[in-house]
Amino acid sequence: MKTNREADMPAYAIAHLRNVTLNQGIVDYLKRIDATLAPFGGRFLIHGGAKELCEGEVTDDIVVLAFPDMGLARAWYDSPDYQAIRPLRMQGAEGEIFLIEGVGDDHRATDILPKEKAGGV
Repeated sequence: MKTNREADMPAYAIAHLRNVTLNQGIVDYLKRIDATLAPFGGRFLIHGGAKELCEGEVTDDIVVLAFPDMGLARAWYDSPDYQAIRPLRMQGAEGEIFLIEGVGDDHRATDILPKEKAGGV
C-alpha cells in the first residue's frame, strides 16, 4: 500500500552508462523501450543531449526517465517487457541504473535536515 508521500512524489530511473556502442543490441533496445514506458507513465527527461561541463569531469552518458511515483518506476523496471530488452542494452553499454524518489514542488533544500539542525530556515 502506498503512503500519501509515495503517491505524491515523482520517481526517476537514472542510468549512468559507459562504453556505449551503437551495436544491433542497442539499436533494438532503443526501438523497443518506449513501448515499455507507456503503461507506467514513464517518459524520457534526459537522453543523448549535449553536455556543458561546469565542474569536474563527465565522460559518460546519463539517461533520466520520469515516472509518476516509485511504485510505477519499480513496476516498469520489473515488468516482463522491460526485462526482455534489458539484455540488449547490456550488450552495448556498461553502467549503473537506479531508481530514486523525487521531491514535491514545495521542496526546500533544508527539508533533508533533521528538525533540530534546520533551525528557523
